[in-house]
Amino acid sequence: MTHYSNPVLDADWPDPDAVRVGDDYWLIASSFNRAPGLPVLHSRDLVSWRHVANALPALPPAGHYTLPRHGSGVWAPSLRHHDGLFWIVYPDPDHGIFVLTAADPRGPWSEPWCLLPGQGLIDPCPLWDDDGRAYLVHGWAKSRAGVKNRLTVVEVDPGLRRAVGPARTVVDGDELPGFRTLEGPKLYQRDGWYWIFAPAGGVATGYQVAFRARSVWGPYEHRVVLAQGDTPVNGPHQGAWVDTPDSDDWFLHFQDRDVFGRVVHLQPMRWDDDGWPMLGDAGSPVLTHPTPVPGAEPGEPVRSDDFASPGLAPRWHWQANPVEGWAVADGGGTLHLPAQPTPRGNLRDQGAVLSQQLPGQPSTWETRVGLAGEAPGTRAGVVVLGREYAWAGLVRTPGGIEVTVRRGGTYGDEEVLAQEPVPAGATGVVLRTAVDAEGRVTWAWRDDALPGHDDAEWHEPAPPWQSVVGHWIGAEVGLFASAPLGADLRPGDGGTFGPMHVTVAGKDA
Repeated sequence: MTHYSNPVLDADWPDPDAVRVGDDYWLIASSFNRAPGLPVLHSRDLVSWRHVANALPALPPAGHYTLPRHGSGVWAPSLRHHDGLFWIVYPDPDHGIFVLTAADPRGPWSEPWCLLPGQGLIDPCPLWDDDGRAYLVHGWAKSRAGVKNRLTVVEVDPGLRRAVGPARTVVDGDELPGFRTLEGPKLYQRDGWYWIFAPAGGVATGYQVAFRARSVWGPYEHRVVLAQGDTPVNGPHQGAWVDTPDSDDWFLHFQDRDVFGRVVHLQPMRWDDDGWPMLGDAGSPVLTHPTPVPGAEPGEPVRSDDFASPGLAPRWHWQANPVEGWAVADGGGTLHLPAQPTPRGNLRDQGAVLSQQLPGQPSTWETRVGLAGEAPGTRAGVVVLGREYAWAGLVRTPGGIEVTVRRGGTYGDEEVLAQEPVPAGATGVVLRTAVDAEGRVTWAWRDDALPGHDDAEWHEPAPPWQSVVGHWIGAEVGLFASAPLGADLRPGDGGTFGPMHVTVAGKDA
């Protein structure tokens, strides 16, 4: 009998929702300001996942997201299959609740449309009732709406185009002892009951609750069905109830791991004699368990990239809506990022940072970095990006090209941690970014441009740097090329990156 260990997705896949259609499981997650957004993952066994698509090429309104809007964008979405289509309903807390559809989750997806405009509407989930009517449950963000800790249901038309009735608060967390920050609701039906699964108590400290009622409008009774107990799994936060073709039940949820983001756990699920769900091991998260499909081999999405296929793989995203020309990926084994003018020189301001999530286990990222351009201040490298960031790479100075390590924050100039000359005649270096189990980052480089330098010595120019969590997300690893505003840039100026080889916990990833 094969077993899996939690988390089954040990990286930042926030606010997961999932459905099964036939023998296939599909999972989506929040993407916030990142574009393309709404990542779509596929599995046949719930423990081995592939990142196959992104449903949202750019965030609406397009003009608003030409700049990085850290913490905004796509919050907790829901995924459903109805009437032959896959439906994603997602909130943008500053603009409203949006919908998009596809016949195949791999795409193409429709252009999103706004179902409910407004600020502070979050965490929506639709339900098509047996009588043909449709409902939407959602929560509230106090930062925008002034209220939180309540769940609201509104009747909508079956095409999810408009509300057709008044919204009603069906659960007020302020009336429930000990409840705070009730959010992330998912709406289901089973055995004549309407069910709302929702977390309360905060992202890093809360618990999972099940509500049930005979009417979608309530009154709802509730039980806490999953809590940390004496396990190391803090949270455990919102997620998805799915079943197998053999009618076994499972629950996917996330755990907040700070700099590593919101990682995804899989819990067994059964029903007690009173018809209430029982998650995990008597309400506590399991750390290991037999796989849902015997013989299944747990596996994470691929992170390495040989850049041998034209275009960017789904694993990559930008920090804002992308502009044509930000990347040249012709499939020849290298990636070119033209240098982008950056007014303050701060990488948190730069949308053209091509990123992936930071894995939840020690990881090493290795790539060759080259720099073209004569304008002083032109630079290219690898950044670990959160509310603060640090990067290592190449910078053009009046005296030539140098290897540098720098760090920056939300405000102020970057601090130079190290700067060393590139060996004469070299046009690039091999750069290694190593992240340990605590999120500490160590950069190293070696010359790989001259004949006979395959075994050149690695240099560690700066002491380890502690990575920092992002705004509602974990830290990210990114590639970039930039230059000072007003620099005399010419076609071809920027950074060139060779194949990216990633290992996680010592294994190819």
